[in-house]
Amino acid sequence: KAPLIFRNTSQWFVSMETGGLRDKALKAIDETRWVPSSGEARIRGMIESRPDWVLSRQRAWGVPIAVFVNKATDEVLRDQTVIDRIAAAVEEEGADAWFASDPQRFLGGDRKAEDYEQVTDILDVWFDSGSTHSFVLEARDDLQWPASLYLEGSDQHRGWFHSSLLESSGTRGRAPYDAVLTHGFVMDGDGRKMSKSLGNVVAPQKVIEQYGADILRIWVVSADYSEDLRISGEILKYQADSYRRLRNTLRYLLGNLDGFTEDERVDVADMPELERWVLHRLHELDVQIRRDCDDFDFHSMFVALHNFCATDLSAFYFDVRKDVLYCDAANSTHRRAARSVLDTLFHCLTVWFAPILCFTAEEAWLQRFPGETESVHRRQFVDVPDAWRDDALAAKWQTIRRLRRVVTGALEVERREKRIGASLQAHPHVFATAADIAALEGQDLAEISIASAVTLVEGEGPADAFRLEDVAGISVVAKMADGSRCERCWKVLDEVGSDPIVADLCNRCAIAVAEVADVSEVRN
Repeated sequence: KAPLIFRNTSQWFVSMETGGLRDKALKAIDETRWVPSSGEARIRGMIESRPDWVLSRQRAWGVPIAVFVNKATDEVLRDQTVIDRIAAAVEEEGADAWFASDPQRFLGGDRKAEDYEQVTDILDVWFDSGSTHSFVLEARDDLQWPASLYLEGSDQHRGWFHSSLLESSGTRGRAPYDAVLTHGFVMDGDGRKMSKSLGNVVAPQKVIEQYGADILRIWVVSADYSEDLRISGEILKYQADSYRRLRNTLRYLLGNLDGFTEDERVDVADMPELERWVLHRLHELDVQIRRDCDDFDFHSMFVALHNFCATDLSAFYFDVRKDVLYCDAANSTHRRAARSVLDTLFHCLTVWFAPILCFTAEEAWLQRFPGETESVHRRQFVDVPDAWRDDALAAKWQTIRRLRRVVTGALEVERREKRIGASLQAHPHVFATAADIAALEGQDLAEISIASAVTLVEGEGPADAFRLEDVAGISVVAKMADGSRCERCWKVLDEVGSDPIVADLCNRCAIAVAEVADVSEVRN
């Protein structure tokens, strides 16, 4: 593709120095937010070193440089009346009016067409795209200038971002945008550019047909868009698994909030520590999500949300609170407090997920509020009170969860060795330091560990006790729980059978059942 000849031709230029365009553009770069920040250095280097802008092209089609040049003086005709005639013709007939019309139509009766050369060059197409801020934003009453954000691929530092910056800086003294976001390009799973010849093209429509649009959206938000994004069947399968975990979180909330009303709500001050810990975590998430949205860091936002749902909720809070939700008396403070927190979780998570899981968030919202006329997408983020933040409580529950990991690890060994069938058959003995035991004061470790009973022992456990390498000072000896199994909650307790009327229930379950039915009817 080597050129046959080089030919010098007259062209139209925009000077980078005359009128100070380069300095104006560099100043505008300083005043613009660039995401990622590396984009600023990239476009700055281009502006600092670029030559004058060649505006003209010799093509058969395009937007004309609608200018007359005096043949005798070689001066451009500057006459507002002529310019207005040209503008009116283009607005009514399109850009071809310049090429198709007799020049005298524009020059009027004051000048002769033979005295002027009608320029037939067209504008560089990058000038067309660089002007979109004017005829899109300024020309429409429902939009505002400047744009809050321009976003495109990283190649546009030399393209659209660049030409828009120069055009707007030269005509309006500033950039046409407040912020610019740059993303990478979509590659296949091996990091190769997609092409039909390689057969590695992943069509979005096929992904949507197979998995649904929300899976594709999860793939986008879970990737670091500042780099090139990889996509493949395996990657999408992984994202589908992530989606199922998030969907199950919403299903758990919906199932356990059935029939919830505001009359049931418990004040935060009256809630158990575990519920107040969840509210603390919501406060932490709220701060991070608002910051991440402002920073366009959707990857960080999604990772935080996913980890919260998978680790803090599904693997911990939901697991611990199943017993209270399913087996406590319907009007117990613990159960009402748990449902109050679940309601708050539902409102927070649905609006946080709405920009990501558009269809799933709306589905969950309408499932709970079928008569609601307002979409979840029109709702604002929940106003999370600062009073929910409790760093001391968070530190305490970090210790409790650390201890719980050792207990659940020991019980998992017992299950694997078939010495127990379920954790509620166990009565673990936990050996811990005085400081760790103090952190557990007032807490039901059996409930937290999903065991029937737990005994705390200060000091070092026996040599064969279960330990985790990353949790110092805590060991567990798992033993079988004494007593009989409650047929309602499945806890193994000595008290089961103490009531001759409901001999197969523990005291708590007997009270819960008595609240909703005559005991004799329950026995029958």
